[in-house]
Amino acid sequence: MNHLMESITWKSDQLWMFGKLVTIRRQVAWVGDPSCAYTYSNVKKEPEPWTRELLAIKNQLQQFTEFQFNSCLLNLYHDGNDGMGWHSDDERELDPKSPIASLSLGATRKFNFRHRGDKTTISVFLESGSLLLMNPPTQTFWQHALIKNKSIDSPRINLTFRKIRI
Repeated sequence: MNHLMESITWKSDQLWMFGKLVTIRRQVAWVGDPSCAYTYSNVKKEPEPWTRELLAIKNQLQQFTEFQFNSCLLNLYHDGNDGMGWHSDDERELDPKSPIASLSLGATRKFNFRHRGDKTTISVFLESGSLLLMNPPTQTFWQHALIKNKSIDSPRINLTFRKIRI
């Protein structure tokens, strides 16, 4: 985690919300194969090249999950004041037949799922080193969120390995 904190070029997204340009506190990095551009929240991300460490993690994940990934969205949550609202990772670039492998490092955080139809909510606590595999059709029927918690004062990095359709 410390290596990623120092070696990754973290950027703050700027999004239009309610007619205003807002800088998001959470910082991100998009890493992947050269042809793996990704657009979310109307922000297009061109991939940074894989680092040696991220390639090693990706290779271990691919062996463990038996799926191939060609990109990774890294999220840096500085503390519990950073979160992520309800959403699904269902952008058109993502391969809908591929899972999303979410690796957590740092502070334990509560991660929630909400069914799109009946609004059933399920919570899990993601500890440092935990892997959450969101298999299809999770993104079709469920949303997820990382809820803010002001009592958390340490950082968390989340790596979400994905497969972009090329």
